[in-house]
Amino acid sequence: MRTLLTTTLLALAFFCGAQPNCNLYKWQGDSSGYKACELYVATLHFYQGSRASQIALDSVLRICPTFDEAWRTKSIPYLKRGDFVTWKILIDKATELNPKEHLGYRGWCRYQFLRDFEGALQDMERLDSLKNGDDIGYSVNGDYHLNIAKALCYKGLGQKEKALRTIEKQLAQPGYTPGLYDYLHLAVLYLELKRYPEAIDGLDKQEKACPGLAENFYYLALAHRQSGDVEQARRYLTQAREQYLAGRHRDDPYDQPMDRIYLSDIDREMARPDK
Repeated sequence: MRTLLTTTLLALAFFCGAQPNCNLYKWQGDSSGYKACELYVATLHFYQGSRASQIALDSVLRICPTFDEAWRTKSIPYLKRGDFVTWKILIDKATELNPKEHLGYRGWCRYQFLRDFEGALQDMERLDSLKNGDDIGYSVNGDYHLNIAKALCYKGLGQKEKALRTIEKQLAQPGYTPGLYDYLHLAVLYLELKRYPEAIDGLDKQEKACPGLAENFYYLALAHRQSGDVEQARRYLTQAREQYLAGRHRDDPYDQPMDRIYLSDIDREMARPDK
């Protein structure tokens, strides 16, 4: 049985993407864990998802079936290739073995790839309970604190007021540095709830956090149009189109980020008659 210190140090090493210190297993007298860890480190030299990598990871698990990081690493290529059934089987095994380490990752992936809002929230809420007041961390891509991810799930379930309160609470946490898109999602929620001055204020903050994003100008245009300032709205739409064509917009190689826009959205809004 690993001590709490050993488990914490191993988790930190894995989370940071560094090679795990396999000597930690040796110090605990865990010979199978040590051998598995040494072999796991060797597997990191293979191309992720290659046959050689998967075979090597299987060898790790034959030595130590409870080596949770091998289960997680083995699952990743299936996620990226869209085989969510196989990914879920493997990541569930990793999470069962080490829930504090993998619940946040699984929850984020359930949100990002599957839009499984309820399942993602279950994972993040369970992680919250296991952390017992400690910070629950960030999404695997580093873009979002998991409390912001919770808010996006609430929004996906139609609970916009709860989503808004969740983001506001996270932004008010002492020492918290807002993520690149926190204010964007906050502002869009204000906009959807018809709180236009607050939406504009949020988008001004978003522009400072991540300047020049087409989404910033697009949603500013909507907020100003709803507030009756049609001329300002048109100026922002022109800026949104310019920035979009320059490639300055939300994008992700694996999914369509929430609140991202498309050129068709801008053009449709520009074609709307002024009132």
